[in-house]
Amino acid sequence: MTDGRGPLAGIRVLDAATLFAGPLIATMLGDFGADVIKIEHPQRGDPVRGHGYAKDGQPLWWKVIGRNKRCITLNLGDPDGAALFRRLAATADVVVENFRPGTMERWGLGWDVLHQLNPRLVMVRVTGFGQDGPYARRPAFGTLMEAMTGFAHITGEPDGPPTLPPFGLADGVCAMAGTWATAFALYERDTRSGEGQMIDMAIYEPLLTVLGAQPTVFDQLGIIQQRTGNRTANNAPRNTYKTRDGRWVALSTSADTIAERVMRLVGHPEVVEEPWFRTGRGRAEHGDLLDRMVGEWIAAHDFAEVMERFEAVEAAVAPIYDVRDVLEDPHFRHRQSIVTVEDPVLGPIRMQNVLARLSATPGRIRWPGRDRGADNLAVFHDELGLTTEEVAALARRGVI
Repeated sequence: MTDGRGPLAGIRVLDAATLFAGPLIATMLGDFGADVIKIEHPQRGDPVRGHGYAKDGQPLWWKVIGRNKRCITLNLGDPDGAALFRRLAATADVVVENFRPGTMERWGLGWDVLHQLNPRLVMVRVTGFGQDGPYARRPAFGTLMEAMTGFAHITGEPDGPPTLPPFGLADGVCAMAGTWATAFALYERDTRSGEGQMIDMAIYEPLLTVLGAQPTVFDQLGIIQQRTGNRTANNAPRNTYKTRDGRWVALSTSADTIAERVMRLVGHPEVVEEPWFRTGRGRAEHGDLLDRMVGEWIAAHDFAEVMERFEAVEAAVAPIYDVRDVLEDPHFRHRQSIVTVEDPVLGPIRMQNVLARLSATPGRIRWPGRDRGADNLAVFHDELGLTTEEVAALARRGVI
């Protein structure tokens, strides 16, 4: 039985981060029940409030990244603001921040101060290059990390430029890694040492991890991976193909048995008997031939028939969706991969569901991103015990 509160119920998180990996860590912790307090500058607010599209003055990206967070304003650079932050940190389980190294220390909010104040605290520090090293103090965004990890170098067509993703890939990968690192630290604290620890998350490192064996291949063979478009050096056929009625599908044949089924389906069983066909690498070396055979067959059939025939022989194929297709797909609807959340201004809005399904303690979206400072009174007055006059005075001075 579940109580509906999520596995992190009772965990308090202070989200003092912006753009995008740090806040996403806090979002995912909040999705699974943590009490997340989002801290924004009183005048500037979180930059995401000004990113992307808005409707009726409501920033839509903020509705997603700010979900499940209580929102307060606090100027951490003001001594009184820093003092209030320390009071919040004294009873928190996690602090997430992404200021340049040394900034929190300058405000009297560094790891040494917060750890002494609250030995059980886990502090997640997210920066482009980490807390130390020659580049530690450089300003950095995910785009730069996508460039420096080698991701952009291998992405795009062979005769085209290095290609950057049109979304926060490096930040998203870092956020997922940072979320499980936080869970590791909480587990260790609660089952072993009883003390928190500092987590140093460099945005480039998780993306470097998922880019595969490139460093090892270069170290051992001197090979530098190049851009191959939608192809890969690991297997073939693997590409995107256009159907007779103008739809696009994606095909992958990582498994040898799938490759065999595909080639028999498209009318070329003879290539299956070739010695080079037995391995993914061998097939990749004959990618032009295999692409032509598959592409011609798909181009001669309508989308519905392509999907039906491929599924009948259990060959891996998928339609290339735009976001409208994502919202309409029956499988995604069945699994509630996209859910509807009620917003006090916009009414029902749709967004991605929580990213993992726990059978006993599932996560959920309790509310979308709130207005800046929406929970100031609840936190400063009800929880920290400041009087309404003190809260008003801090607001007039720009501290909150």
